[in-house]
Amino acid sequence: MIDIETLTPRQVVAELDKYVVGQAEAKRAVAIALRNRWRRQQVPEELRDEIAPKNIIMIGPTGVGKTEIARRLAKLTQSPFLKIEASKFTEVGYVGRDVESMIRDLTELAVNMVKAEEREKVKVKAAEIAEEKLLDILLPPVRGTAPAPLSGTLPPEQPPQPSAERPETREKLRKLLREGKLNDRYVDLEVSQRAVPVVEVFSAAGLEDMDINLREMFGNLFPAKTKKRKVKVPEALEILAQEESQRLIDMDAVTEQARKRVEQTGIIFLDEIDKIASHEHGHGPDVSRLGVQRDLLPVVEGTTVNTKYGMVKTDHILFIASGAFHMAKPSDLIPEMQGRFPIRVELKALGKHDFIRILTEPQNALVTQYQALMATEKVELIFASEAIEEIASIATVVNERMENIGARRLHTVMEKLLDEISFNAPEMTNMSFTITAGYVRDRLSEIVKDEDLSRFIL
Repeated sequence: MIDIETLTPRQVVAELDKYVVGQAEAKRAVAIALRNRWRRQQVPEELRDEIAPKNIIMIGPTGVGKTEIARRLAKLTQSPFLKIEASKFTEVGYVGRDVESMIRDLTELAVNMVKAEEREKVKVKAAEIAEEKLLDILLPPVRGTAPAPLSGTLPPEQPPQPSAERPETREKLRKLLREGKLNDRYVDLEVSQRAVPVVEVFSAAGLEDMDINLREMFGNLFPAKTKKRKVKVPEALEILAQEESQRLIDMDAVTEQARKRVEQTGIIFLDEIDKIASHEHGHGPDVSRLGVQRDLLPVVEGTTVNTKYGMVKTDHILFIASGAFHMAKPSDLIPEMQGRFPIRVELKALGKHDFIRILTEPQNALVTQYQALMATEKVELIFASEAIEEIASIATVVNERMENIGARRLHTVMEKLLDEISFNAPEMTNMSFTITAGYVRDRLSEIVKDEDLSRFIL
């Protein structure tokens, strides 16, 4: 986990530049929002709770990097992050998900995140205990008995103890186990499992919105059962290590830490917020859209949501909303909602120069991805610089002629371009193939010329 204290806005932008091309204004806005979180933690406690996060609205067409900026920001700081479409929600009383479900989802993600971190911490200890337990199965300990008392009563039976007479055998087994020489051997393992009855709930909102977790409730009512399984030694070692990890993790501490992480560093990305904005009020679907905004408002303003892990406050969760805003404008949101998103950033549409950079510059560049995929078939794929320019030109032309879907157009163009190579790659082992501008034109020029055909293929 990167220490947020050491991350300046300039460093955050530099990290985002590794994955997202351009959009400097949006990167600056999220970098400042992230730094403000650290600043808030440094102010006196009586003022700390008064400082609300400055939520952001990103305005721009699809495929320009809105989601990627928010996702990379969350990954950078290991913050709980949830991306959800605002159009999934409906006003209370209608069929659909209620807005508080996103806080429950975010809390669930945070618990899993913290649990994974804790599991990593106890991994070595769990592996050691699992190894000892497996050795006990392979070489059962001798059941000892105490010496008979003078009264002649039966001696009490002692608990199993590792045999002092067989330490050498146990160590030999340990060595064989670590060297993998017992991997083909089967062992009988008792695995605990809870018998939970299947409960079907017919609910419009689904199980995730029920305040009572039926599975947990029934799980506590019914005792845990053990089931004997015959598994190979490596699998047995893994099962035992997982069980020990669960025992070593303090779930109460995990839950508390996860809740704090959600409240202090959680990020929710509300996509397609323009779909719930309406410029005509009072009839048709606009009534439901306004209802969703009214339901969203308390969550964004700051409320307390009941989750199965306890009460979660939303006062300091950072909300990043985004939308194309083709049909509506940010001013079409209700005034209270506008006030809760004080920072507005416009992302620019991508052109040919941006596409060239996207294909080559980022760490996860498309060209790098396809070269790595072909390398698995032992095929070396080389892209000439003129070919990359030609791919960018074709993507730009198609975007101008049809719906502008931004960088996502590059995926469709690249797939069509490399279709034949991908299909024949298993027969091209240990070969090298250079993609030239001529090859790009041969594969794509006819499709680009035929506008009707390109609508279906590109």
